[in-house]
Amino acid sequence: MKRGIAAAAVAASAALAGCSVSAPAPADSSRAAAPSAVAESSSPVTSGATAKATGTREACELFNKLVADYAAVSPTDAKGYEDVYLKAQDAKDTVTGDLQGLFASLSLLAIDHSSTAASGGRPAQESQDAVRDAVFANSAACTSEGVTLRL
Repeated sequence: MKRGIAAAAVAASAALAGCSVSAPAPADSSRAAAPSAVAESSSPVTSGATAKATGTREACELFNKLVADYAAVSPTDAKGYEDVYLKAQDAKDTVTGDLQGLFASLSLLAIDHSSTAASGGRPAQESQDAVRDAVFANSAACTSEGVTLRL
């Protein structure tokens, strides 16, 4: 059943990541989101990243934090990748426009890696490409806010 849920999440995230990313995100997004719960884990993923971003700068900084969390997960720790997936999904719901693509692509990569972690496998190249494409699509907006996106 866990594989079925992961497959459904990958399919849904792939559909979201395939959305157009040509329109820039608003430079000043003042939409406040309700705090969301973040799953706890025994993995090395830090709980310091909240899944709340109220503007472009905050969203870009949160994305960088989640990328660092993703990189800190042990290659065989499926739960750690699932935690990053959940945080990215929560963050995606707090932003609008192209910024959603950052978190949608990261959640896709994390859940994809989660499904291969037990065997020590790597996520699909398409998942990695989706994150790269989202970073390029949002780099100008984040740079104008003083944040350099990290991969």
